[in-house]
Amino acid sequence: SRLVAIVLRSLPELIWALLFVRLSGLGPLAAILAIAVSYGGMLAKVYNEIMESGALQPARALLLGGSGRLQALWYGVLPAVRQELLSYTVYRWECALRASVIMGFVGAGGLGQQLELSLRMFAGGEVVTLLLAFILLVTLADGLSAWLRHSRSPGLLLLICLGLAAALALYQLDWRMLSFSFGGLGSFLGEFLQPDLSWPFLKTVASGLLDTVQMALLSTLFSALLALPLACLARHCWPLRLLFNLLRSVPELIFASLLVIAVGLGPVAGILALTLHTTGVLARLFVETLENADPAPRLALQLSGAGSIASFWYGLFPLVTRQWLAYSLYRGEMNLRAATILGVVGAGGLGQQLYVSLSLFRYDQTATLLLAILLLVWLAEAISRRTRLPRPAPTQRDCQI
Repeated sequence: SRLVAIVLRSLPELIWALLFVRLSGLGPLAAILAIAVSYGGMLAKVYNEIMESGALQPARALLLGGSGRLQALWYGVLPAVRQELLSYTVYRWECALRASVIMGFVGAGGLGQQLELSLRMFAGGEVVTLLLAFILLVTLADGLSAWLRHSRSPGLLLLICLGLAAALALYQLDWRMLSFSFGGLGSFLGEFLQPDLSWPFLKTVASGLLDTVQMALLSTLFSALLALPLACLARHCWPLRLLFNLLRSVPELIFASLLVIAVGLGPVAGILALTLHTTGVLARLFVETLENADPAPRLALQLSGAGSIASFWYGLFPLVTRQWLAYSLYRGEMNLRAATILGVVGAGGLGQQLYVSLSLFRYDQTATLLLAILLLVWLAEAISRRTRLPRPAPTQRDCQI
């Protein structure tokens, strides 16, 4: 079951949506299935870690007393970790809302589909309106998520919100348009069992891998270099904080779709898109780190006659360097995942090759590209576990689509 969870969460939800669109057709069903599959793998991993890190003595006592495993789980494990499970579930629901907005870029409905059509028609006014609607939706999601987490009974409120969402879906969705071909699933999987391993295509895949890695590394480097001075300036400048919130609220894929029009197809648009989004995320996290750091060394230097720059460089910067490096490495791993999907809008890398292969119904090449993406993600996780500093806990502001 751990291996299944790893496979499910290793592929970004947009890639799952690309696959499900071929099975269920255009419409919201592909987005529903894609988010369910991808987030199912993520939640399985985190739920497992939360329950294993909790106190297991009550569950062991129940097992020794003769109860079954399900009873030991229900009465011995879940009561101690219920609040943490609910908190992370609310956080993932917020991320799922962000992800659902961009599913339309592969034909899965929502604001993303309308945005893609407006971009293709170069309707600038419509694009601005849709972006404002998206930012408003994200802001409302942030507020609702914070309200759920800080309420005294988040489980009940979450169930009420889910019930309202289900009622709205039953009323709004045209369920006659939701179709899934199980017969097509068999032939689809059959063609996937024969990946294209020819040498010319493997050379193409290697080129896409190189572009994807370059996009992730360069964007992370540029973002860290930009976020460092901006975070220092933003401590007493609220317009910069507003800019950070705006940059991190817009997904990389939307930035990429706009930049492809401005700079053309290729990895340059992907690098710029990742840099813009990641700069907003890292700058916001860097500012929080500065605010949480102990101010005593800096104040001591200032009282002894040091200037503001010297007191910051020798009194505050050493305290936050390790955390900033950890955040940058963590975002580098996430950028590698994001770089695999930016090619859907023409920003190069493996995502662009995958989109072309699916459009041409070359499922043998699609299987090879999916294996390459899985290998890349697993290799990045293995390297990061061995080389990076301890990963900071994910926050609401550090949300990925």
